[in-house]
Amino acid sequence: MPTRFRGVTRREGMVVEGPAGWAEFSPFLDYSASECVPWLKAALDSAQRPWPEPVRHRIAVNCTVPAVDPAHAARIVRASGCATAKVKVAEPGQTLADDVTRVEAVRDAIGSAGHVRVDANGGWDVDTAVAAISALDRAAGGLEYVEQPSASVEDLAAVRMRVDVPIAADESIRRAEDPFRVVALEAADIAVLKVQPLGGVHACLDIAERLGLPVVVSSAVDSSVGLAAGLALAAALPDLPHACGLATTSLLSADVVADPLRPVNGMMPVGRVVVDDNAFAKVAADAQTDARWQARLADVQELLR
Repeated sequence: MPTRFRGVTRREGMVVEGPAGWAEFSPFLDYSASECVPWLKAALDSAQRPWPEPVRHRIAVNCTVPAVDPAHAARIVRASGCATAKVKVAEPGQTLADDVTRVEAVRDAIGSAGHVRVDANGGWDVDTAVAAISALDRAAGGLEYVEQPSASVEDLAAVRMRVDVPIAADESIRRAEDPFRVVALEAADIAVLKVQPLGGVHACLDIAERLGLPVVVSSAVDSSVGLAAGLALAAALPDLPHACGLATTSLLSADVVADPLRPVNGMMPVGRVVVDDNAFAKVAADAQTDARWQARLADVQELLR
Protein backbone atom coordinates (compact mmCIF):
# COMPACT_ATOMS: atom_id res chain seq x y z
CA MET A 1 0.00 0.00 0.00
CA PRO A 2 1.70 3.23 -1.11
CA THR A 3 -0.04 5.28 1.61
CA ARG A 4 -0.62 4.11 5.18
CA PHE A 5 -4.33 3.56 5.76
CA ARG A 6 -5.66 2.80 9.24
CA GLY A 7 -2.14 1.90 10.30
CA VAL A 8 -1.67 -0.67 7.50
CA THR A 9 0.98 -0.53 4.78
CA ARG A 10 0.71 -4.10 3.50
CA ARG A 11 -2.55 -5.90 2.69
CA GLU A 12 -2.54 -9.69 2.91
CA GLY A 13 -5.14 -12.27 1.98
CA MET A 14 -6.06 -15.35 -0.01
CA VAL A 15 -8.12 -15.93 -3.16
CA VAL A 16 -9.93 -19.12 -4.10
CA GLU A 17 -11.79 -20.30 -7.19
CA GLY A 18 -15.02 -22.25 -6.77
CA PRO A 19 -17.82 -23.42 -9.04
CA ALA A 20 -19.42 -19.95 -9.03
CA GLY A 21 -16.17 -18.02 -9.53
CA TRP A 22 -13.33 -16.36 -7.64
CA ALA A 23 -13.63 -15.27 -4.01
CA GLU A 24 -11.45 -13.56 -1.40
CA PHE A 25 -10.56 -14.36 2.22
CA SER A 26 -8.61 -11.47 3.70
CA PRO A 27 -9.38 -10.79 7.37
CA PHE A 28 -7.06 -8.25 8.93
CA LEU A 29 -4.04 -9.64 10.71
CA ASP A 30 -5.18 -8.65 14.20
CA TYR A 31 -8.46 -10.60 13.92
CA SER A 32 -8.85 -13.76 15.97
CA ALA A 33 -9.91 -17.05 14.40
CA SER A 34 -13.46 -16.59 15.65
CA GLU A 35 -13.62 -13.07 14.17
CA CYS A 36 -12.47 -14.55 10.84
CA VAL A 37 -15.38 -17.01 10.60
CA PRO A 38 -17.74 -14.64 8.73
CA TRP A 39 -14.89 -13.72 6.37
CA LEU A 40 -14.51 -17.39 5.43
CA LYS A 41 -18.27 -17.79 5.12
CA ALA A 42 -18.24 -14.85 2.72
CA ALA A 43 -15.51 -16.45 0.60
CA LEU A 44 -17.37 -19.75 0.47
CA ASP A 45 -20.60 -17.95 -0.40
CA SER A 46 -19.01 -16.12 -3.36
CA ALA A 47 -17.08 -19.16 -4.56
CA GLN A 48 -19.98 -21.61 -4.36
CA ARG A 49 -23.19 -19.64 -4.99
CA PRO A 50 -24.28 -17.36 -7.83
CA TRP A 51 -24.78 -13.78 -6.74
CA PRO A 52 -28.32 -12.35 -6.66
CA GLU A 53 -29.78 -10.87 -9.80
CA PRO A 54 -28.72 -7.21 -10.09
CA VAL A 55 -31.24 -4.39 -10.28
CA ARG A 56 -28.51 -2.02 -11.51
CA HIS A 57 -25.34 -2.69 -13.51
CA ARG A 58 -23.18 0.28 -12.49
CA ILE A 59 -22.56 1.56 -8.99
CA ALA A 60 -21.82 5.15 -7.98
CA VAL A 61 -18.77 5.19 -5.68
CA ASN A 62 -16.83 7.59 -3.51
CA CYS A 63 -13.11 8.15 -3.56
CA THR A 64 -11.31 7.46 -0.28
CA VAL A 65 -8.93 10.06 1.15
CA PRO A 66 -6.51 8.72 3.79
CA ALA A 67 -5.11 10.93 6.55
CA VAL A 68 -2.78 12.77 4.17
CA ASP A 69 -1.85 16.43 3.84
CA PRO A 70 -4.32 18.80 2.14
CA ALA A 71 -2.47 19.00 -1.19
CA HIS A 72 -2.30 15.21 -1.44
CA ALA A 73 -5.98 14.95 -0.49
CA ALA A 74 -6.95 17.35 -3.26
CA ARG A 75 -4.93 15.38 -5.82
CA ILE A 76 -6.69 12.15 -4.84
CA VAL A 77 -10.11 13.73 -5.29
CA ARG A 78 -9.33 15.35 -8.63
CA ALA A 79 -7.78 12.18 -10.04
CA SER A 80 -10.70 9.99 -8.98
CA GLY A 81 -13.44 11.54 -11.08
CA CYS A 82 -15.87 10.78 -8.24
CA ALA A 83 -18.60 13.16 -7.10
CA THR A 84 -18.36 11.90 -3.50
CA ALA A 85 -15.31 11.76 -1.23
CA LYS A 86 -14.87 9.95 2.08
CA VAL A 87 -12.18 11.55 4.23
CA LYS A 88 -10.35 9.77 7.02
CA VAL A 89 -10.33 11.79 10.26
CA ALA A 90 -9.39 11.18 13.91
CA GLU A 91 -6.10 9.58 12.88
CA PRO A 92 -3.88 8.84 15.91
CA GLY A 93 -1.13 11.44 16.16
CA GLN A 94 -3.07 14.06 14.22
CA THR A 95 -5.24 16.94 15.39
CA LEU A 96 -8.67 18.29 14.58
CA ALA A 97 -6.92 21.14 12.79
CA ASP A 98 -5.30 18.57 10.48
CA ASP A 99 -8.73 17.10 9.78
CA VAL A 100 -10.28 20.49 9.12
CA THR A 101 -7.64 21.54 6.58
CA ARG A 102 -7.90 18.15 4.84
CA VAL A 103 -11.69 18.42 4.58
CA GLU A 104 -11.46 22.01 3.34
CA ALA A 105 -9.06 20.88 0.60
CA VAL A 106 -11.39 18.05 -0.38
CA ARG A 107 -14.38 20.39 -0.60
CA ASP A 108 -12.38 22.78 -2.77
CA ALA A 109 -11.31 19.91 -5.05
CA ILE A 110 -14.71 18.25 -5.39
CA GLY A 111 -16.69 21.45 -5.85
CA SER A 112 -19.89 22.73 -4.29
CA ALA A 113 -22.05 20.07 -5.96
CA GLY A 114 -20.01 17.15 -4.62
CA HIS A 115 -20.65 15.19 -1.43
CA VAL A 116 -18.14 15.01 1.42
CA ARG A 117 -18.38 12.41 4.18
CA VAL A 118 -15.90 11.68 6.97
CA ASP A 119 -14.94 8.49 8.79
CA ALA A 120 -13.57 8.57 12.34
CA ASN A 121 -13.41 4.78 12.89
CA GLY A 122 -14.72 5.23 16.42
CA GLY A 123 -11.87 7.54 17.36
CA TRP A 124 -13.78 10.13 19.43
CA ASP A 125 -15.58 10.17 22.77
CA VAL A 126 -19.02 11.77 22.73
CA ASP A 127 -18.05 15.35 23.61
CA THR A 128 -15.06 15.31 21.25
CA ALA A 129 -17.25 13.90 18.48
CA VAL A 130 -19.87 16.61 18.87
CA ALA A 131 -17.27 19.39 18.70
CA ALA A 132 -15.36 17.78 15.84
CA ILE A 133 -18.47 17.15 13.76
CA SER A 134 -19.49 20.80 14.10
CA ALA A 135 -16.06 21.97 12.96
CA LEU A 136 -15.86 19.49 10.08
CA ASP A 137 -19.40 20.26 8.93
CA ARG A 138 -18.40 23.92 8.61
CA ALA A 139 -15.16 23.00 6.85
CA ALA A 140 -17.04 20.85 4.34
CA GLY A 141 -19.77 23.39 3.75
CA GLY A 142 -22.11 20.61 4.83
CA LEU A 143 -21.24 16.95 5.45
CA GLU A 144 -23.22 14.15 3.82
CA TYR A 145 -22.70 12.06 6.97
CA VAL A 146 -20.18 11.07 9.65
CA GLU A 147 -19.19 7.42 9.80
CA GLN A 148 -18.65 5.77 13.19
CA PRO A 149 -17.73 8.87 15.20
CA SER A 150 -17.54 6.88 18.47
CA ALA A 151 -16.81 3.26 19.24
CA SER A 152 -19.82 1.97 21.21
CA VAL A 153 -23.42 1.85 20.06
CA GLU A 154 -24.44 3.77 23.18
CA ASP A 155 -21.99 6.57 22.39
CA LEU A 156 -23.09 6.56 18.77
CA ALA A 157 -26.68 7.11 19.91
CA ALA A 158 -25.59 9.91 22.25
CA VAL A 159 -23.70 11.69 19.45
CA ARG A 160 -26.64 11.33 17.09
CA MET A 161 -28.94 13.04 19.61
CA ARG A 162 -26.62 16.08 19.78
CA VAL A 163 -25.74 16.75 16.13
CA ASP A 164 -27.65 17.53 12.95
CA VAL A 165 -25.29 15.64 10.62
CA PRO A 166 -26.49 12.08 9.80
CA ILE A 167 -24.60 9.27 11.52
CA ALA A 168 -23.47 6.09 9.74
CA ALA A 169 -22.64 2.90 11.63
CA ASP A 170 -19.81 0.66 10.43
CA GLU A 171 -17.91 -1.11 13.22
CA SER A 172 -21.06 -1.04 15.36
CA ILE A 173 -22.58 -3.39 12.78
CA ARG A 174 -19.75 -5.50 11.40
CA ARG A 175 -17.87 -6.09 14.67
CA ALA A 176 -20.88 -6.32 16.97
CA GLU A 177 -22.40 -9.43 18.53
CA ASP A 178 -25.79 -7.90 17.75
CA PRO A 179 -25.64 -5.70 14.65
CA PHE A 180 -29.28 -4.71 15.11
CA ARG A 181 -28.70 -2.76 18.35
CA VAL A 182 -27.97 0.32 16.22
CA VAL A 183 -31.64 0.28 15.26
CA ALA A 184 -32.91 -0.58 18.74
CA LEU A 185 -30.97 2.34 20.24
CA GLU A 186 -31.65 4.70 17.30
CA ALA A 187 -27.90 5.10 16.95
CA ALA A 188 -27.59 5.52 13.19
CA ASP A 189 -29.23 6.98 10.12
CA ILE A 190 -27.20 4.90 7.64
CA ALA A 191 -25.80 1.36 7.72
CA VAL A 192 -22.36 0.68 6.25
CA LEU A 193 -22.16 -2.96 5.16
CA LYS A 194 -19.01 -4.85 4.16
CA VAL A 195 -19.39 -8.22 2.51
CA GLN A 196 -16.47 -10.11 4.05
CA PRO A 197 -16.93 -9.19 7.74
CA LEU A 198 -20.66 -9.87 7.55
CA GLY A 199 -20.60 -13.32 5.99
CA GLY A 200 -21.18 -12.77 2.30
CA VAL A 201 -23.44 -11.12 -0.25
CA HIS A 202 -26.54 -13.11 0.67
CA ALA A 203 -26.05 -12.60 4.41
CA CYS A 204 -25.65 -8.84 3.85
CA LEU A 205 -28.89 -8.66 1.89
CA ASP A 206 -30.68 -10.26 4.83
CA ILE A 207 -29.02 -7.86 7.29
CA ALA A 208 -29.93 -4.86 5.14
CA GLU A 209 -33.57 -5.92 5.03
CA ARG A 210 -33.72 -6.43 8.80
CA LEU A 211 -31.95 -3.15 9.59
CA GLY A 212 -34.33 -1.12 7.47
CA LEU A 213 -31.79 1.70 7.08
CA PRO A 214 -30.31 3.22 3.92
CA VAL A 215 -27.19 1.20 3.06
CA VAL A 216 -23.72 2.17 1.88
CA VAL A 217 -21.70 -0.83 0.72
CA SER A 218 -18.03 -0.39 1.57
CA SER A 219 -14.71 -2.15 1.04
CA ALA A 220 -12.52 -3.87 3.60
CA VAL A 221 -9.52 -2.80 1.47
CA ASP A 222 -10.15 -5.82 -0.74
CA SER A 223 -8.52 -6.77 -4.00
CA SER A 224 -10.70 -6.52 -7.09
CA VAL A 225 -11.97 -10.01 -6.29
CA GLY A 226 -13.44 -8.84 -3.00
CA LEU A 227 -14.64 -5.57 -4.50
CA ALA A 228 -16.62 -7.47 -7.12
CA ALA A 229 -18.61 -9.08 -4.30
CA GLY A 230 -19.28 -5.67 -2.79
CA LEU A 231 -20.49 -4.40 -6.15
CA ALA A 232 -22.77 -7.45 -6.44
CA LEU A 233 -24.32 -6.59 -3.07
CA ALA A 234 -24.79 -2.94 -4.06
CA ALA A 235 -26.32 -4.05 -7.35
CA ALA A 236 -28.88 -6.27 -5.61
CA LEU A 237 -30.14 -3.80 -2.99
CA PRO A 238 -33.66 -2.52 -3.72
CA ASP A 239 -32.58 1.07 -3.02
CA LEU A 240 -29.13 2.63 -3.10
CA PRO A 241 -29.41 6.33 -2.22
CA HIS A 242 -25.72 6.95 -1.47
CA ALA A 243 -22.47 6.36 -3.35
CA CYS A 244 -20.64 3.26 -2.13
CA GLY A 245 -17.14 2.97 -0.70
CA LEU A 246 -15.82 0.48 -3.23
CA ALA A 247 -13.25 2.53 -5.18
CA THR A 248 -10.36 1.36 -3.01
CA THR A 249 -7.97 -0.26 -5.47
CA SER A 250 -6.28 3.16 -5.41
CA LEU A 251 -5.08 2.21 -1.91
CA LEU A 252 -3.16 -0.78 -3.34
CA SER A 253 -0.02 -0.73 -5.45
CA ALA A 254 -0.99 -3.95 -7.26
CA ASP A 255 -3.87 -6.39 -7.68
CA VAL A 256 -4.57 -10.02 -8.62
CA VAL A 257 -6.47 -9.22 -11.82
CA ALA A 258 -5.21 -7.86 -15.12
CA ASP A 259 -7.50 -4.82 -15.03
CA PRO A 260 -8.19 -3.72 -11.45
CA LEU A 261 -11.67 -2.39 -10.75
CA ARG A 262 -11.52 1.39 -10.84
CA PRO A 263 -14.19 4.07 -11.19
CA VAL A 264 -14.87 5.79 -14.49
CA ASN A 265 -16.73 9.06 -14.04
CA GLY A 266 -17.52 7.97 -10.50
CA MET A 267 -19.10 4.66 -11.50
CA MET A 268 -17.95 1.01 -11.28
CA PRO A 269 -19.27 -2.00 -13.25
CA VAL A 270 -21.01 -5.01 -11.73
CA GLY A 271 -19.79 -8.52 -12.53
CA ARG A 272 -17.37 -11.31 -11.73
CA VAL A 273 -13.62 -10.85 -12.17
CA VAL A 274 -10.96 -13.47 -12.89
CA VAL A 275 -7.57 -13.81 -11.25
CA ASP A 276 -4.78 -13.29 -13.76
CA ASP A 277 -1.75 -15.58 -13.46
CA ASN A 278 0.75 -12.84 -14.31
CA ALA A 279 -0.79 -10.31 -11.96
CA PHE A 280 -1.01 -12.87 -9.17
CA ALA A 281 2.64 -13.86 -9.60
CA LYS A 282 3.73 -10.29 -8.92
CA VAL A 283 2.00 -10.22 -5.53
CA ALA A 284 2.25 -13.88 -4.52
CA ALA A 285 3.20 -14.44 -0.89
CA ASP A 286 6.58 -15.78 0.11
CA ALA A 287 6.76 -19.24 1.63
CA GLN A 288 6.67 -18.01 5.24
CA THR A 289 3.63 -15.79 4.66
CA ASP A 290 1.89 -18.55 2.74
CA ALA A 291 2.46 -21.03 5.56
CA ARG A 292 1.11 -18.54 8.11
CA TRP A 293 -2.05 -18.00 6.09
CA GLN A 294 -2.57 -21.70 5.43
CA ALA A 295 -2.37 -22.28 9.20
CA ARG A 296 -4.76 -19.40 9.81
CA LEU A 297 -7.21 -20.79 7.28
CA ALA A 298 -7.08 -24.21 8.93
CA ASP A 299 -7.85 -22.68 12.33
CA VAL A 300 -10.89 -20.89 10.94
CA GLN A 301 -12.07 -23.94 9.01
CA GLU A 302 -11.96 -25.93 12.24
CA LEU A 303 -14.43 -23.50 13.79
CA LEU A 304 -16.85 -24.09 10.90
CA ARG A 305 -16.92 -27.87 11.36
